[in-house]
Amino acid sequence: MPTKNRSELRIVRHKRVRKKVDGASDRPRLAVFRSLKHISAQVIDDQTGTTLAAASSQEKDLKAAGNAEGAKKVGEALAKRCKDKGIARVVFDRGGFRYHGRVAKLAEGAREGGLEF
Repeated sequence: MPTKNRSELRIVRHKRVRKKVDGASDRPRLAVFRSLKHISAQVIDDQTGTTLAAASSQEKDLKAAGNAEGAKKVGEALAKRCKDKGIARVVFDRGGFRYHGRVAKLAEGAREGGLEF
């Protein structure tokens, strides 16, 4: 049996996390994706399959790099956009990534911005 590469193992971990984490309209899911250069997050209502708010380090108005400082800015921007739409509570979905480094900083920024999870 061939071994799985890094991205395939992350998808396996993400599926395991998604068995337990489900976003509803009263408490949507905050999903995080981390690439080598950037980080992005979106708030998703899984019942309707719609994205309610999103933020990424690739946006020109954020001008954030994909490092820890940039991840914190992305989290704060996402929290502000959620507050504008009346979303205060979310469920955190780390996307199969370790809750460490940039993923943890994004969560910290979202909490400081006013999101509760």
